[in-house]
Amino acid sequence: MPLRQMVRPALLAGSAIFLMPCAPAWADEASAVPAAEGGSAHSGGQVYEAQFFARFSPRTALEMLVQVPGFAIRDDGGQRGLGQANTNVLVNGQRLTSKSEDTFTQLGRIAARNVVRIELVDAATLSVPGLTGQVANLVVKSDGISGNYAYRLEARPHFTDPLFNRFETSLSGKTGRVEYTLGLSNLSSRGGAGGGTVIQRTDGSPIEYRDDVITADYDQPKGSVALKIDAGNGTQINLNGSYRYYWFRFRQDEERTLPGGVDRSRAYREKEHGANFELGGDLAFKLGSGQLKLIGLARGNDGSSTNDSIFSYADLRPRTGDRYSQQTDFNETIARAEYGWKAGGADWQLSAEAAYNKLDTAAELAALDPTGDFAPVPFPDGSGGVKEDRYEGILSSSRPLAGNVSLQATLGGEFSRLSQTGRAQPVVREFWRPKGSLALAWAPEKGLDLSFKARRRVGQLNFGDFLARVFLGDNNANVGNDQLVPPQSWEFELETKKSLGKWGNTTLRLYDTHIQDLVDYIPVGTSGESPGNLDGGWRYGLDWTSTIELAPLGIKGAKLDVKLLLERARVRDPLTGQFRPMSEIQDRILEIGYRHDIPGSSIAYGFDFNNYHFQDYYRLGEVGQAFEGPTFAGVFIEHKNVFGLTMRASAGNLLNGRNRFDRTVWAGRRNSSPVVFTEHRDRLIGPIFSLLLRGNF
Repeated sequence: MPLRQMVRPALLAGSAIFLMPCAPAWADEASAVPAAEGGSAHSGGQVYEAQFFARFSPRTALEMLVQVPGFAIRDDGGQRGLGQANTNVLVNGQRLTSKSEDTFTQLGRIAARNVVRIELVDAATLSVPGLTGQVANLVVKSDGISGNYAYRLEARPHFTDPLFNRFETSLSGKTGRVEYTLGLSNLSSRGGAGGGTVIQRTDGSPIEYRDDVITADYDQPKGSVALKIDAGNGTQINLNGSYRYYWFRFRQDEERTLPGGVDRSRAYREKEHGANFELGGDLAFKLGSGQLKLIGLARGNDGSSTNDSIFSYADLRPRTGDRYSQQTDFNETIARAEYGWKAGGADWQLSAEAAYNKLDTAAELAALDPTGDFAPVPFPDGSGGVKEDRYEGILSSSRPLAGNVSLQATLGGEFSRLSQTGRAQPVVREFWRPKGSLALAWAPEKGLDLSFKARRRVGQLNFGDFLARVFLGDNNANVGNDQLVPPQSWEFELETKKSLGKWGNTTLRLYDTHIQDLVDYIPVGTSGESPGNLDGGWRYGLDWTSTIELAPLGIKGAKLDVKLLLERARVRDPLTGQFRPMSEIQDRILEIGYRHDIPGSSIAYGFDFNNYHFQDYYRLGEVGQAFEGPTFAGVFIEHKNVFGLTMRASAGNLLNGRNRFDRTVWAGRRNSSPVVFTEHRDRLIGPIFSLLLRGNF
């Protein structure tokens, strides 16, 4: 590894200690309640008993966890297979293994009344490989039957359909040795915006003016079931399954004015629908001096989409247009085994995993003919299949090095075979990839935790990038690339968590990532482009999360939550050879939230302020940026007991965050062609009003 790559983590380590908040560690931490008998004994950890959250009147475990001072849920849902743990949340010391549902959804099904406490511990002190930094372990006990439900109404005065069918509900209980959770939801959404677009030449003269309105409706009814069975003698069985149907509808209606040309209107439509499922389970039992866990998962998605772009002309000439349709069928099957044991003062685990992924796609392209019918256009490279067979083995060890220092190390690798079918000569390639990590946790004093992790990681590919694809919305296309390989990265991370006593908590995370085989747009042939692999790139930054309690200032029940992320990410451009930012990286996040739970009442109110910044995207013939905002702000008021319900009314986007799109387009590749036009779009979103009802049964 180059010297520069070895030095930067050391510099980050020094910076973290320099930037580490220096407020004193209070003897009696107001932000944490001492653990009950039998509670967490992890060195340097903090324990939040259920009564700590009483002022928020939470209905679910998720609503409790988001109120833990200085803690932010991290959910890396894009990892390969099941792999090692990929989020900083555990439930009863166990990882969440579903791939179809994120951490937020799964925590939202756990009733707050069943949460005994939340323990914050450092990942390196645990025997769960893959974790990093501060980890929240929810201690949950299920007794009797409990349920949660939430219903949301949303309305916007501009362009957007009303939202009236968003809900989620769950029922949990225990009968004998079986615990169960049933879930039903429709996490629907509605969006819309409208405004003008100006397209002009490099000298500023106009080419075209546009005025358009867009609306986007998304629905996804879903049912799920989870069972936990205590079979006795240390044997545990977990079973889960889910089924979701979804449909998405996007409409864009444009009026285009062309100075010196023929005015026209454009109707653009996207329709997508399909269904996906997941079935999974695990069996854990004692074997020899340790425990063996066998895990299996199967999931799939079958969906279709159609995009239409049709032009009508003011001079009544025949309409023109295009249609792109795609049918996809994706399946993944995973088998995993984990054997854990104790030896030599350490916790050991040996894991093996086999994963089989397959994508089959059938795509069609058509053009509107003078009779008003769509006539097929040859598009052979848009159809085909991609398959990956992958095998992984990892050995991990966790041990205390001293009373306040812990070490966790993993070492292993993976073998994968990538195949692209649907052509005369299938492309088959094989790869060996090393994987591993080293994590250290140090608690030098009460209320101060430091952790460092270095990791070698293999990323996941988007199988759709292997095939050609057309994007009618912005007049772009990918030609496909059968030479894609999974990216690899060296990742370094240093996290400092400091208790501010009665003032709250603060966490600073510094990270540095060096990527090999980075996926970005590359030249294909003489004029084509598609996602492909670059030699590498790097990204580094800081992520600061803090909760400031305002009771010491005399505002009892009030707090500020602050998150700041600053990132720099660079890559060498495949056309110019010069360094530039990575495409579409979110390199700045500022989030400030204020909440005041008025003591002695059921009323809470607050506000939020958010500012975001993204880097440009880079294609070979254009550079641009699509974003919303960049600044959003909103207010809310909440009553925690309206006939036994929690009612929250909120108004968002009060600072007029916009829907924007800017791009520069070249006649060919941007390193050797002149600029044809620039495009500047500015759409109104408007305020967003919502009413949320939450309850238990």
